[in-house]
Amino acid sequence: MLWLVLFLGVAVAVNARQASAVQLAEQVGKLREQRTALEAEQAALEREIRLATSRKVLGQRAESELGLHQPANGELQVLPLGPGAR
Repeated sequence: MLWLVLFLGVAVAVNARQASAVQLAEQVGKLREQRTALEAEQAALEREIRLATSRKVLGQRAESELGLHQPANGELQVLPLGPGAR
């Protein structure tokens, strides 16, 4: 009789352990899906940042919002460095 109780106790423990392993496996699957979705969102945001900070977009915004323009050759001046600049 004692062997039967011991066997049932071990069987219940093994069953509980397997059930918790199945739940953990489901959680891991859900977390992997979330990670994939977040990585895709991160890639999209990085692409959006690269586009927003591109020279073309920033130049257009500087022209429209600040009234700036690309300098012509005659508008450029090279200033010499002073003696203590280096």
